[in-house]
Amino acid sequence: MPAPDHAALHALYSEHNGWLKNWLRARLGNASDAADLAQDTFIRVLSARNVESIREPRSYLGAIAHALMVDKFRRKALEQAYLAELASRPERMADSPETRLLILETLVAVDTLLDGLGERTRQIFLAVQLEGLSYVATAERLGVSVTTVKKHLIRAMTHCLLLTDD
Repeated sequence: MPAPDHAALHALYSEHNGWLKNWLRARLGNASDAADLAQDTFIRVLSARNVESIREPRSYLGAIAHALMVDKFRRKALEQAYLAELASRPERMADSPETRLLILETLVAVDTLLDGLGERTRQIFLAVQLEGLSYVATAERLGVSVTTVKKHLIRAMTHCLLLTDD
């Protein structure tokens, strides 16, 4: 007989996998991606080891699947932006697939780090760190004071440091 956790997971999967795949297919328009995300959802549930405490299975599964969908869309948007940037370069440099993957993984990691910042803090951080704008130019662009730019940069750097320490 399977362990209680496995029995509960099996029951959850049996009762809700079909519903979850249909729910995802309606949002993604693709049965293959829906099946992949449904599987990833159940892997998350298995990793969380809290199957027996789930009170509203469809709400719980839907929330996990939604977060995975957001991650998928965000990663795809980053990948498309990266590929568009490569295509716009005057010199076509052919990166290896490994290099491309490393760059995309780094972009996703940076995006995840910055996700917890407020919109203004994120804009200021990206303007200074990514675009190389001075504090004065950033302040002028966003219509804020240089002091505000400095304050938001400190907030962003602290946020990133705290997350990387974890």
